[in-house]
Formats: sequence, C-alpha cells, structure tokens
Amino acid sequence: MKLLSTLALLTGLTLSPLARSGDTVVYQGKEGPGKGKHIVLLAGDEEYRSEEAMPQLGKILSQRHGFKCTVVFSINKTTGEIDPNTADNNPGVEALDTADLCITSLRFRHWPDDQMKHFADYLAAGKPFIGLRTSTHAFNKLSGTYQWFNNFGKLVLGEGWVNHWGGHKSEATKGIIEDAAKNDPLLRGVTDVFGTTDVYEAYPAADAKILLRGQVLKGMTPDAVPASYAKKRAKDQASQGINDPMMPVAWTREYKGENGKGNKILCTTMGAASDLPSEGLRRLIVNGAYWATGLEVPANADVTPVGEFKPSMYGFGGFIKGVKPEAHELK
Repeated sequence: MKLLSTLALLTGLTLSPLARSGDTVVYQGKEGPGKGKHIVLLAGDEEYRSEEAMPQLGKILSQRHGFKCTVVFSINKTTGEIDPNTADNNPGVEALDTADLCITSLRFRHWPDDQMKHFADYLAAGKPFIGLRTSTHAFNKLSGTYQWFNNFGKLVLGEGWVNHWGGHKSEATKGIIEDAAKNDPLLRGVTDVFGTTDVYEAYPAADAKILLRGQVLKGMTPDAVPASYAKKRAKDQASQGINDPMMPVAWTREYKGENGKGNKILCTTMGAASDLPSEGLRRLIVNGAYWATGLEVPANADVTPVGEFKPSMYGFGGFIKGVKPEAHELK
C-alpha cells in the first residue's frame, strides 16, 4: 500500500483503499435454481439502513434459492467498520466483474474512479440491475469520466430524485398492483405489500412498465386508511389528489446505452430495511432476481428471513456504530 501511495503522489493518481478480506460478506449459495449465478448487493445510504437490508436479502437469496451473494458496504477508511456516512468508499465493488445481477441500495455516493470503473463496466456489459429506494439518486459529486452517473437513476433506472409525496415518517405506503401488470411473472405470489417509508413522487420513463403504485396511508400501520387531500407536484406545481392517481412505486424497463446492449431494470422506491418485514415486498425482490438472471420465476418463492431480522427504523444518524462486515456472516 505504501508503494501504491508513493506512485500516486508521483503520477497524480487518486487511489482508494484496497479492499481487505473483511470488507465484504460472501454468502455461498446452497442448492437451488440460482446455483452458479452471482449477485452483488451494494449497500451505501445514510438514512434507510441498507447496511441491514442487503445482508438479509443476500441471506435469503443464497440460502433459500442458491445464488452466491456478495454484499459490499460503505466502509470507514480508518476503522474498517461499516459507515454509511462514508460516501466515497465501497471497497470490494470489483465483485461486479463476475456478477450476473447487481442490486443497489445507494444514496449520493461519490466513489473514486477505480471503484466507479467496475460499476461502469458492469453497466456497459448490458447486465441487469435491481434498484431499491434511494438508488434513484445513487450518485452525486462525480466528475470527469463518470460524471454522467450523477444521473444514473433518471437515465438508467427510469427516474431520479423528485420529492417526498407522502408524509415522511408519518404516512406509510401500501403497494397496489397495477391492473395491466397483474399477470406479470414478477408479481407471482406478491400480496399485501407494505412499507413504513413514504411514497416518493415519481414519473418513470415512458418505456417503463408499472408494476405497483403506492397508496399513501393516513398513518404508519398496514391497517391505516388511505389519505385524502390535495398536494402540488414538485414536477410542475400542478395540484392533484394524493392518491388520485397514485404514484408508481415499482416498475421495469430496459436501458440501452451507447453500445446498444439492453440492461434489464427493476426499480422500486420502497426497500428500506424497515420495509422488508413485508413478505410481499421481499417476494417482489426475489422474483426480480430470478427474472433478471433469466430463470423461471417461482409461483410462490420462499422469502422467509434467515436468522433474526429486526431492522432499525430509518433516519439520518441512526445506523448502529462499531459494526464490521464480519458481523453479518452466517453463523
């Protein structure tokens, strides 16, 4: 590392810390349809506890369905601990070089070029993405070669950050299946989708297929009644009923970059750790992994959590301090 640092000074290169063996968690897949497929889950947001959500999703996908799963975290460069406030360091992202699917739960990251290169190469290869919650605004402050990734959400996933639509921390979300998508394989076994996160204002790209819309609830529990009031859209300041129409909260599309290769995309503005107690939402994500990797979506995928899963409520500054990736290893 000392030699690399010296070379950096001589050449003007900016090097990020090398990935250490304990910077990521790898869950080897058990027997299942996903055997031989590799999923990389990228955790890195300051608010919605992706550092808790992604390990649990990795466990479900590996232990219930056979996928090899690698979870990559935002890591404090000094302590080696998981630190979602470290927005410029996700060591181990080179796991994408052998990935068949990337699941992102990122918010305003600005990785150095040597880490961004692996993400950019994965996209350029035409491989699939599942984007959760703040992945609509996954990157910012990038410059130079990778500057355009500041618009990754809008350009690739189909929507960027617009605004909170439901009341933040006061109005939860009920997922309502879009009539035109009710027979979509991605929705097999998907019922009773609920999340404690609020609905985002979102206008997916014209080529997107909407799977779920988000009903804004007047409260934070699944039995809360739908909210009913008017609100101005941040998009154009026009007024509409909060649930008339309901905003999209899950959709699919295909992104075609300059090389013409098509990336299969599933995006949902739900997906905080505190949303994952919803069996329906977990099943949508697992179904998405099958769909994205070219496997037949099961009729009723097993999405039982692996081990104890008691996710923290979302909020800035609320992550559990002093945790290293090894704490998420299967015992």
